[in-house]
Amino acid sequence: MKHNLKILPEYFDAIVSGKKTFEVRFNDRDYQVDDILLLQEWVDGQYTGRSLEAKVTYLLDNPHYCKEGYVIMAINRL
Repeated sequence: MKHNLKILPEYFDAIVSGKKTFEVRFNDRDYQVDDILLLQEWVDGQYTGRSLEAKVTYLLDNPHYCKEGYVIMAINRL
């Protein structure tokens, strides 16, 4: 499944640079391994036009490590 998501510039830039290889999100979309995330940069209530796609390669939803209702997704840029 493909998910369109807003992302702030500091996190977008960290993914672009390769420093950030994960995404933490509230799991209101039933995220799964192999899902595609379309991450669209969002500033001051509007999209900037910059976007990237990433594939979910691993999903952690263990309550010992994640706040209730949240998941940590390992991602690879496409």
